[in-house]
Amino acid sequence: MELVFATHNRHKLAEITALAGSKFIIKSLADIGFEGDIPETADSFLGNARQKVQTIYQYKPCNCFADDTGLVVEALDGRPGVFSARYAGENATYQDNVKKLLQELEGISNRKASFITIVALILNGKEHFFEGRIDGEIITEQRGDKGFGYDPIFVPHKHRLTFAEMNDDEKNGMSHRGIAVKKMFDFLSH
Repeated sequence: MELVFATHNRHKLAEITALAGSKFIIKSLADIGFEGDIPETADSFLGNARQKVQTIYQYKPCNCFADDTGLVVEALDGRPGVFSARYAGENATYQDNVKKLLQELEGISNRKASFITIVALILNGKEHFFEGRIDGEIITEQRGDKGFGYDPIFVPHKHRLTFAEMNDDEKNGMSHRGIAVKKMFDFLSH
């Protein structure tokens, strides 16, 4: 089965392609000739995922999916949340976002955080949604050089390594995106 993944993020594309196995062919936006921006103006992960997948479906009606993912930090009233990718500003780098988050958490003992992913799928014109969540903590310094985004400062509960210290198989086996995408692939396999 062919599915178009509504993202320009090559890291996400690689993660999803690895999870897809041989049952699914994951096409990128470049594969369908979509080069535009995809809006993310909703105030929830579900709203943003839905907005992204509908944008692609309107461009080219096909079986497609999109995700919206963010980091929710308890002590910061859920921030960065839907602004995770642009927390330090519209053109912020991963490093800018991590730096801002660590500065905001300086001196705060409650470091509880959750990564949340919502996947929106349009299959044969109908919408379906899948959620993945992993709880953990934000550490005080960056560790590891794998992964992307907030991975170097997030340690999942019952683990010692950050996501950025784990290999792809370890991370994908437990990550928020991995959980949501596996739910979608299980749904598609039945």
